[in-house]
Amino acid sequence: MGPMKLYFDVRDIFRAPRMALSGKKIFIFTLAGVIGYAAFWLLAYIALAVSGTTVGAGWEQYGLYPFLCCSSLTLFGNILYWAGALILFYAISLGCTAVARVTYKQLKGDEFYSAGDAFKYVKKHWHPVIFTWISFVLIILFFLIGAAVFALFGQIPFIGEFLFVLPYLLYFFGSLFTVYTAVVFLISFIYTPAIVAVYEEDTMGAVFQSYSITWSQPWRIVLYHAVLLPIGMIGIHIFQFFWFASYKLVNAVFGMNWLQSVFGLEWFTSGKLANIAHWAWNTVNPFALCAPKVDACCATTHACSGWSCCTWFDMSAVPTNVVLNGTEYVSGIILAIFLFLLVVSVISYGLSILSVGEVLMFVIFKKKTDDDNLLERKDEEELEEEEDSDEPDSDDDIEDESDGGTIENDSSETVDTNTEEKE
Repeated sequence: MGPMKLYFDVRDIFRAPRMALSGKKIFIFTLAGVIGYAAFWLLAYIALAVSGTTVGAGWEQYGLYPFLCCSSLTLFGNILYWAGALILFYAISLGCTAVARVTYKQLKGDEFYSAGDAFKYVKKHWHPVIFTWISFVLIILFFLIGAAVFALFGQIPFIGEFLFVLPYLLYFFGSLFTVYTAVVFLISFIYTPAIVAVYEEDTMGAVFQSYSITWSQPWRIVLYHAVLLPIGMIGIHIFQFFWFASYKLVNAVFGMNWLQSVFGLEWFTSGKLANIAHWAWNTVNPFALCAPKVDACCATTHACSGWSCCTWFDMSAVPTNVVLNGTEYVSGIILAIFLFLLVVSVISYGLSILSVGEVLMFVIFKKKTDDDNLLERKDEEELEEEEDSDEPDSDDDIEDESDGGTIENDSSETVDTNTEEKE
């Protein structure tokens, strides 16, 4: 199968929601998100523990979503918390690189490039994904420290004034480059996974490509994202609608409330399955943590306008005072895990749209600036396959050569024997 035909303009961005709707891509982001979030969640609760909050009190206040930005943590607790946040960020970034690689292979016509192949590629190329951002931080710090040193020189009596004014233009353009580098640093968060996945760049190459994209394509970056973000939001809402519709249908069927409403069979509706589903959803639903505030908001809004904002948050009319017995509690935990994975999959689809969109943008940018069609370019895996196919089977060749040598020796001995007989 040949490469996908692209327009190499803004029309290609509209492909992102459809190309992102792939079980392979959503699975990659879900796996990366769960691993990263597990590390973040664990370190967040350790941060609470070292700051004097018990695990039970922390669970009642934060549940599955311990976002502690405004909490009073100790210094060590803050270090642990932000370390977990960095792990989550890098896990998602590596997942984004894997999805970008799958997308690039799909654009080239390889529909059978697996998630395992993408993980192998990320394992080989994880360094530039992380060290590109570290490089930008070091560049900015270098200029800031240099400016601080020259500021100290300016404190020297008599000559300090001249050390400030004479090289002022040098200071100005150095400051301008620092501001520009800060902008490129922000842009690199968006495009580094796509650059590494598509162009197979190392750290220095990814830094250079980030500078190049920011300098040559600023308006396309803005305009293409002005297209990508709205259609991405529409895609997420449609995806979420089907997820919640399926959730409600399962609860309606297995809860058997319809038997009571239609046939009046009250003995079918014990409420056990509904209670399990309600407890699990309350555990996973982030809005359940702020239920009192939401209820107050809803009461005020409903009293003022007759419309309740709860309809946007209460997706399943879940009661908050559900009590479960032993087996129901274990079942509720298992169901909560499944529901959490479904919630993460919705987020993963949104991230998949962004990742696919960034790959499409990078391919378009390279075509516009360098007239380089990356879909026709052989990547490292294709080159490795060609090298493997060109190498002969060494064992068979050795056997053939050894057989040939034996035949030649036999024939030479025969010729020598005949010569002796003639003599």
